[in-house]
Amino acid sequence: MANTFSAAALQRLTGLEPFPQPALIPTEHPVVLMHGFGIGASLRRGGHLHNQAMHLRSRGVRAVAPNVSPYNTVRARTQMWDDRLRRVLHDTNADTLTVIAHSMGGLDARYLIRRMGWHEQIKVLVTVATPHRGSSVARLILEQPEAVRDWVTDMANWLGRHVLEDGTANMREALRELTPDYVENTFNPKVPNHPDVTYYSFGCQAGKGTTIPVSPIFRYFNSYLFEHEGVNDGIVSVDSAHWGTYLGTVDADHAQQVGITSRLGAPFDADAFYAAIAQRLADEGW
Repeated sequence: MANTFSAAALQRLTGLEPFPQPALIPTEHPVVLMHGFGIGASLRRGGHLHNQAMHLRSRGVRAVAPNVSPYNTVRARTQMWDDRLRRVLHDTNADTLTVIAHSMGGLDARYLIRRMGWHEQIKVLVTVATPHRGSSVARLILEQPEAVRDWVTDMANWLGRHVLEDGTANMREALRELTPDYVENTFNPKVPNHPDVTYYSFGCQAGKGTTIPVSPIFRYFNSYLFEHEGVNDGIVSVDSAHWGTYLGTVDADHAQQVGITSRLGAPFDADAFYAAIAQRLADEGW
C-alpha cells in the first residue's frame, strides 16, 4: 500500500515557510563600511568587514566594504577613501551614502566629511569603537624601547605597502595620530562635526571591569587601557568611543566587532550587529 501524507504532515516534513529568507532591510542609500587600523584587514579574504558587507547584501542592502592602507595616517587613508567612495557613487548611481565606520575608520570618515567636502554626500555616520579621544594603546607602543618600536613599525610598514595593490604605510606617524594627546588637542579641534551630518556612535567592552571574556591577544592592552581610561574592548575605551548621539555599549572585543572570533572569547554575531544598525537606519529613513 502506497504511503500517503496529509498536507500538514508534508509541511512539517519539509519545513517550508512562505517567506523563509530573512526580511529585507530597505535602506534609502548605499551603505559603506569603513575599516580601521591594523593587519586584520590583510589576513582575511576580502579584508575587514567584507563578510559583513556580503551579509548586508543578502538582506537587500547595497553594501560595500572597500580597503585602504591599514597602517597609515588619516590624511593618507582619506585620499584613498575619497577615490573608493567616488567609485561607490558611480557604481550605485547614487548621490548620497550612509557610512558605518569601525575604529580608525571613524576618524577617517569625520575628516572626509569636515575637511574634504563629503558632507554633501554623507548625511549620516555611525562609528563603532572609534577612538574619538585617542587610545592610550598607541602611546604605549610608541613608548617601547627603540629596538622594539623600530621592529614593530618596520614590519607594519612592509605589510602596509605589500598587502594592497596601491598600499602605502607610515606606521609611526599613524600611531602618533591615534594618541589621546594628538586626537584631543589637534585632530578634534580641526575636525568638528558638520552641522549637516547626523553622527551616531557605539562603544564596545570586554575584559577588565566587565563579565565579557576578551581575546588573549588583547589581554595586556586591555589591562593597560583599563588602568588609564576605564572599560574598553582591548584597543578603544568606551569613553573614547562616545561621539554624537551615543547608541549604546556592545559586549564584544575589538576583533569580534569585525567578525574575527576566538573560541576563548564570548560569542558575538558581527553580521547580526551590522544588520541591526542598517535596520535602525532604514527605520529612520536613511
